[in-house]
Amino acid sequence: MPSFQSDFLRVLDERGFIHQGTDLAGLDKAASKGIVTAYIGFDATADSLHAGSLVQIMLLYWLQQTGHRPIALMGGGTTKVGDPSGKDTQRKMLTDADIESNLAGIRRNVEPFLTFGEGGTDALMLNNDDWLSGLSYVQFLRDYGVHFTINRMLTFDSVRLRLEREQPLTFLEFNYMLMQAYDFHVLHRDYGCTLQMGGSDQWGNIVNGTELIRRIAGGDETARAFGLTTPLLTTASGKKMGKTESGAVWLSADKLPPYDYWQYWRNTEDADVGRMLRLFTALPLDEIARLEALEGREVNDAKVVLATEATAMLHGRDAAERAKATAAETFAGGAGGDLPTYETNAAALNEGLPILEPLRALGLIASNGEGRRHIKAGAVRVNGEPIAEERNLTHADLQEGQVRLSVGKKKHGLVRSS
Repeated sequence: MPSFQSDFLRVLDERGFIHQGTDLAGLDKAASKGIVTAYIGFDATADSLHAGSLVQIMLLYWLQQTGHRPIALMGGGTTKVGDPSGKDTQRKMLTDADIESNLAGIRRNVEPFLTFGEGGTDALMLNNDDWLSGLSYVQFLRDYGVHFTINRMLTFDSVRLRLEREQPLTFLEFNYMLMQAYDFHVLHRDYGCTLQMGGSDQWGNIVNGTELIRRIAGGDETARAFGLTTPLLTTASGKKMGKTESGAVWLSADKLPPYDYWQYWRNTEDADVGRMLRLFTALPLDEIARLEALEGREVNDAKVVLATEATAMLHGRDAAERAKATAAETFAGGAGGDLPTYETNAAALNEGLPILEPLRALGLIASNGEGRRHIKAGAVRVNGEPIAEERNLTHADLQEGQVRLSVGKKKHGLVRSS
């Protein structure tokens, strides 16, 4: 294991963020001598990031916490092309209005983790559409196309794997890596950015950027640029980070309430608790070591800490504590006030509300078929009591104006009548 001198790389190394680097010794030296400006790009393919993007956001967080300047680059321009990395088919083409709406959501995801402003280490939020959409195609090819070879581009995983599977790769997608390399060049030239970071699937794109900067500089040693990637993150059981059986774990509160976000972390597998604490909280490492050493039922205490700290970083301390209190009330048999809620009315309950309808709306089941399987297995409960068959909810189920629904031990929601 390398011994880093800079706080930045030492923290990343101790917490498990480092997978590959183009010149870690050189980057360590630069980070020890002064402020390093680094960026990560976020394409606007949805109106929210999900928990799988948190590794990258935490990279920017720790960059700033250790005295350096982060740039969160919104991919307004590159989204119009679509990154082929890790994809078997071309991404859906989005309209300009869709992209702008998505960017607004992503900005709100990133902002809680960084301090923005005009200071030397204050974060910047930029949009690559500002320079990409104004490019003259012929001039771009003349100025920058000469620095890329098809031979080299075909070796990158984003291209090679698609071709090996005999799946089409459009010329539009093939241009993505040139555009990402150009992003790094512009940020290097205009903002003094010397480091691009990203997931391991971005290695080829990142290397392209560092090489473009080197070639344009013509050997100027002061124009050095670095790349750093994080490992592919999966759970101990092999599941992809940020995904559940119900779908993506969104960072936006309007797509996933803070309580459900808290529950996602509370449900972390025992073997992953220490790793998740290091990656997704700012707790000191000695406290994490203490929590990681807990055994038996006490592991649940560490999971509560993980859930509360991870939720606080995104949604704020108050929301995290409310989620924690709601969970405590729920598991103690009460009905916590922060549970997801399905609103209905007296007329619906008079007629009888099919139970599968609120179960789906609350996200407790993904489909009617799944709901029926849970009912058959005795996993669906109404006000804490398991039901033996599919039925309707009525006024008789109301307790103080609400019905508490549960699926298994960890999924809960409320039906309220107005």
